[in-house]
Amino acid sequence: MLNFNLFFFKIKGFNAKLKIMTTISENKKAFFDYEILEKFEAGIFLIGQEVKSIKLGRINLKGSYVVLKQSEKNPEVFLIGCSVPPYQPKNSPADYDPQRSRKLLLKREEIKYLIGKSSQRGLTIIPLKVYTKKGKIKVEIGIAKGRKKFDKKELIKKRDTDREIKRAINQG
Repeated sequence: MLNFNLFFFKIKGFNAKLKIMTTISENKKAFFDYEILEKFEAGIFLIGQEVKSIKLGRINLKGSYVVLKQSEKNPEVFLIGCSVPPYQPKNSPADYDPQRSRKLLLKREEIKYLIGKSSQRGLTIIPLKVYTKKGKIKVEIGIAKGRKKFDKKELIKKRDTDREIKRAINQG
């Protein structure tokens, strides 16, 4: 499901419509399994048919994660386990791999910060959502801490009570 955030503004006497951000896909399971501590916006390195496929909403973030590869000069960040099916399956290259690792584009300072945080025990980096911003495809990644089973049960109970309270307020 695509969500559109539209903003209207007035330019010299006529109205113009500007599309700022379109959410393409969300990793809803990540918000349940992990406690998100910090969020970052990253660009993603794609080939042409992957861009078309993603803009149609055909991307799966379930089970994907972010890996940091350290080298002396250029540390790099990769998205692993993300599935992007081909735009036209019958017309795709023979060697196309929908599960291939894709490079994420971040500033050097952000990469160094992520390397420091990911080395801490219990923290991991996961993709949260994919969206377009000014025509470019962006990935929101988050530094996350895994939740225990009792934390998940507590979260479910809290959601249920909040839902019941809202129902009672709306009915009464």
